[in-house]
Amino acid sequence: MMRAIKYGVFVLGLVVLVYACSPAKGNRTGHEFMPDMVHSTAYEANVLNYYYYNTWGTIQELKAYATPRLPVKGTIARGYEGGGVEPGNINIPLNGAVPFYYGSSEEERTRAMEEIIQNPYPITAAGLAEGKNLYTIYCGICHGDKGDGLGYLVRDDGGKYPAQPAIFTSDDFINASNGRYYYAIMYGKNVMGAYEDKLSYEERWQVIHYIRSLQAAKNGATYTEDANTLNTVDIPGAQWKSDEDNMPAESASMQEEMSTESHSEH
Repeated sequence: MMRAIKYGVFVLGLVVLVYACSPAKGNRTGHEFMPDMVHSTAYEANVLNYYYYNTWGTIQELKAYATPRLPVKGTIARGYEGGGVEPGNINIPLNGAVPFYYGSSEEERTRAMEEIIQNPYPITAAGLAEGKNLYTIYCGICHGDKGDGLGYLVRDDGGKYPAQPAIFTSDDFINASNGRYYYAIMYGKNVMGAYEDKLSYEERWQVIHYIRSLQAAKNGATYTEDANTLNTVDIPGAQWKSDEDNMPAESASMQEEMSTESHSEH
């Protein structure tokens, strides 16, 4: 009897040992001989990879490691050092990261349309060429190559678009402020999604310049670096005026913020 018990215990132990050494399969991760080598204490910002068998602290401590920290004082973001256009004595960085002081609501959309008036970049042949390229990539498929709202997705066979895209060559859009276009790029409109993450600051404005050139072509007007007979806002070579009342709130707010920071430092 005792011999049978010993034999049973041996077999049971052998089964447990075999099971403990089982390999990973499907949703089963298997067993780790040295888990700390697999689940290291290395951390990455915004990623909370807590392991329940950890030996280095609590989940709160690991979260503190993963939480983004403020940059070291004096840090300059990539692209902010020199270069760029300088409307209102405010340096626009080359990486296109410019603050946008408008929220996502119809009230904020209206405010942007009323306050963002002048394109900060002058009309240039190179800018229009770049704007055309970007427009073709991101806009033409819906709004049409001529800005007439007849893109490929709006076809005679019904297309795929559930609503009529904006017709840029209509009087409504010709008379619209630049803020209407810029806000739509930032937040989208109706079934159109936002393009903030696809176009840099300068690229957004070059696309708007190109849209204006399409409007000019439709109405027999001129919109080039040499002449602009479409409107009196986007005049060739124009820069923002020093008068804050004529400066887009986007720029005015930046100037006010920088002024406040400057005074606080002194």
